[in-house]
Amino acid sequence: MADLFLAERVDTTAPASRRNALLPVLSTLPWLLVIAALLVVWSRGGVPAPDLARFSAYWALALVLPGTLVHRALRGSRGNLPEDLGYGAATGLLLEIIAWALAAATGQQSLLRWWPLPVLVAFAAVPGLRRHWRVGERRPLPLAWHWGVGAALLAVLAWGYIQWRMVPLPPVYGGYYQDVLYHLGLVQELTRAMPFELPHVAGEALRYHYLSDAHVASGSMITGISPAVVLLRLWLVPVVGTAVLLAAGLARDLSGAVWAGPVAALAAFTGSTVTLGSPVGASGEMPLSYASPSQTYVLVPLLLLAGLVVDVVRERPLGPAWPLVPALGLVCAGAKSSALPPLIAGLGLTVVVFWWRKRQVPRPALRALACLGAAMALGFRLFAGGGAGTLRVQALALLHFIAPYSETLGTGDGIWPSAPLPPGINDGGLVGWLLAFAVVAWWVLAQAPRWVGMSLLADGGHRADPAVWLLAGTVLAGAATTWVFQHPSISQIYFWMGVIPVGVVLTTWSLAQARAPWPALVVPAVAGALAGIATAGTVAGFAVPRISRPGTPTTSTIEGWLRVLGLSAARYVLFVAMAAALAVGVAALWRRRRSAPVSVPAGGSARRRWAATIALAGITAAMLGASAAVVVGGTVRSVLTEPVRATGPQAYALTADEMRAALWLDDNAADDDVVATNVHCRPVRTTPHCDARAFWVTGLGGHRTVVESWSYTDAVVAAHGVGNLGYARQSFPDQALLALNDGVFSAPTQVDLDRLRTEYGVRWLFADARAGAVSTELAGLAQVRLVAGSVTVYELSRP
Repeated sequence: MADLFLAERVDTTAPASRRNALLPVLSTLPWLLVIAALLVVWSRGGVPAPDLARFSAYWALALVLPGTLVHRALRGSRGNLPEDLGYGAATGLLLEIIAWALAAATGQQSLLRWWPLPVLVAFAAVPGLRRHWRVGERRPLPLAWHWGVGAALLAVLAWGYIQWRMVPLPPVYGGYYQDVLYHLGLVQELTRAMPFELPHVAGEALRYHYLSDAHVASGSMITGISPAVVLLRLWLVPVVGTAVLLAAGLARDLSGAVWAGPVAALAAFTGSTVTLGSPVGASGEMPLSYASPSQTYVLVPLLLLAGLVVDVVRERPLGPAWPLVPALGLVCAGAKSSALPPLIAGLGLTVVVFWWRKRQVPRPALRALACLGAAMALGFRLFAGGGAGTLRVQALALLHFIAPYSETLGTGDGIWPSAPLPPGINDGGLVGWLLAFAVVAWWVLAQAPRWVGMSLLADGGHRADPAVWLLAGTVLAGAATTWVFQHPSISQIYFWMGVIPVGVVLTTWSLAQARAPWPALVVPAVAGALAGIATAGTVAGFAVPRISRPGTPTTSTIEGWLRVLGLSAARYVLFVAMAAALAVGVAALWRRRRSAPVSVPAGGSARRRWAATIALAGITAAMLGASAAVVVGGTVRSVLTEPVRATGPQAYALTADEMRAALWLDDNAADDDVVATNVHCRPVRTTPHCDARAFWVTGLGGHRTVVESWSYTDAVVAAHGVGNLGYARQSFPDQALLALNDGVFSAPTQVDLDRLRTEYGVRWLFADARAGAVSTELAGLAQVRLVAGSVTVYELSRP
């Protein structure tokens, strides 16, 4: 099995045998299992069979097929079908964004579904392009690679399933996380023509990194499937699966080891921090987020771009693929504003280091740096809004969101402290600094599976490889920006989440370069996985007692948290020592028992270096095992456990009638009709300084509103902290407009209705009695079109 797994790029030219005849079947089987499992979980998620067929055809024919042809033409075939299709899907997503932008700019969205046709015709008609319909020079991957990557994809699929199975499709009684509804409103907006407006406050320009929503909108327009179904169910797993294949390909390219691909794929996307039962978590556990489509989507262009930049810094010619660098850079900037800066910082570090080492300017890397810098600047101009402007410098600001600090020293910091450091650190004196240092050190330890690969820089040979500096610099920049900047919603953590796959690829690369005997890696990895499962309490009856937190959030003390952090660190040290001992011991036994002994350097110092290398490899393997086991074990347990659905009243729940009314509006109003609504807050009733993040009238209703919810507008986010209130509870800046909007529901007049119709293009009124009083006189001034529970929908006559 080990020989088969390590047999990279073996050509099957030997005489056929029964085993060789079965290889194509056995290699195809894991992919069929993944596809079948995906269709099953989509179906269990309430997606109708016709929608499954349309969305599957969309991914195969409108993304993967044209993207694969273009990627092969620009970069060549990778010699095997799975990687070709993975890289092709990523390229197809890039091409789709370009096609969507052209359609939205020209108002020709009806033609968007046909964008792959010119690509397919060109590759069929031009003789020089026809060869790209086939895999190039075949370099088949071993059987275990297919099953390993297939297992990683199944783990991602299971993770996606447990995310959405507690999020029912509308209409139902229940609530949705406000950011999901916000993104759904943006998806609806991006089906319209440019210029885009913020649908929650019509007339305000949309400034946000919305390209993930553009992908969802494109999928909806091309397939005809409801945007809600695409966003809540269909888009997530195929995009993450594409990122899995990109990470696996990058790890294999860098390390030269086939097994590195599946390991990196599994640990990068279904791995978590290693906390070993500590009550102190480490923010930024995974790179994936169901509630943040932008974060999840950007991993695909970011990893594809990272692979290109690796070739650039190694001075490998990109040829016709050079235009992909600025294009992917702009897509990264437009999908998640935090994604590109760490990679630019890593590339900048590489340029400086190798200019210093060689005393000559690395021109290709400098050209790539200029391209990405320009892409980031253009992206900031086109996409960045008030949320990006709220990011400011405050070292260690992440402490505000970590319990040992927030429950003790941070209680008096206020909602938005403006200071170089969190005020509680200096207020606490020496003890305050000790607690801050302990929390940061624990975060670094818990995140070790993502940065331990920087140990490659300790080796002279790898220090000469610019790709090591690129990846290490990217990871360092992601961590540094996370701890240097401050954001009211802890959004600085996305700098770190975006580089997690890059860090895991680097870690896997370092593991492969250790050249340790495979048992010295497998045994610590299994032991680490068991330790992770036991400390997480995933399996009943197989658990190590968790470390208890010191009291409640209101009674915990600095001394108590320091004691907890000390116990957590001691448990971590024991974990590391056991992993190192296992690796060295197993390697020694393996050397003695093999008929052809493993070569061990002669001399005491050489033996110590060998033992240190094996020990570090064992520790790394154990960390990766524990990291993946926590998430995979918890995911399997969740899949096998019937979810307990909430019963009784829910604080932020919508009624099925409210959702039904919004969906009716989406179906019956014209695309460009504007809606006025008295819904602004959650819970639904509007009160002074309420949480103005409803977003469901635009999200489910599919149309722009005069004023729905304003908490994510530029001006309001920038006002975070004014009056000691968070941005979610700030007042709407244009009180006159809000009064006009709400007045037509509480005290309607024909004059106000005419003004809304003529000045703001309002054609519909969405009145919810749960949000506020609705005058009975309104029915005499506008036509009642729907009554559903507390909601009445009115239509205004055309002038």
